[in-house]
Amino acid sequence: MWDRSGATAGRGVQAPEELPPALVAELERCGYYPELVGDVVLVALAGEAVRAHLVHLETTFDTDAVRRHVTVLALTPTRLVVAHVDDHGPEAEGGAPVAVGSSESVPLSSVRSVVLAHRFPAPERHRRGGPPQELTLTVGWGTLSRVDLEPAGCADPDCDADHGYTGSVTGDDVSLRISADAEGQDAVRAALRFARALTAASSPPPGAPG
Repeated sequence: MWDRSGATAGRGVQAPEELPPALVAELERCGYYPELVGDVVLVALAGEAVRAHLVHLETTFDTDAVRRHVTVLALTPTRLVVAHVDDHGPEAEGGAPVAVGSSESVPLSSVRSVVLAHRFPAPERHRRGGPPQELTLTVGWGTLSRVDLEPAGCADPDCDADHGYTGSVTGDDVSLRISADAEGQDAVRAALRFARALTAASSPPPGAPG
């Protein structure tokens, strides 16, 4: 478990900060520079407690390298913390590869959407409460948007006029695909639990202004 202590001007030594054991165990199970990723998350948490978390590792294959990408979502009482660490090529020719980390802290009041796409390969065999075979979790808070366009048409099948384009704008700040085939059913269940916790935390209570 990583423990970080520091001093606050005029207030003496602040309480030690550490990641919860369950999150540490997930980072170690993931196996991608767990202490490095843990430090990136710890700085972004800024001392807040973690109420729920999700760790997702993705491996991509380039023509000349295998690159790993780990994303950590951490839910605090006030924020959604998104941390991302991935492999980058060497900064100079012949040098060693580097890992680059980034984080973003999103107030829960700014989370606009939590979208879940479930995939069930054999729906006739589904039993109540069973997890999907694949889950895609997409969270939007307005920083990034995806625009999907397609040619517009009309009801006249013989019309060949140019009707321009139609489309939609979708919030797509972070999107994670979790597959039971690749990561196991436990990973899918963990993603479902996190999505439920985030949805509850980012939704205003009944009667509150939206």
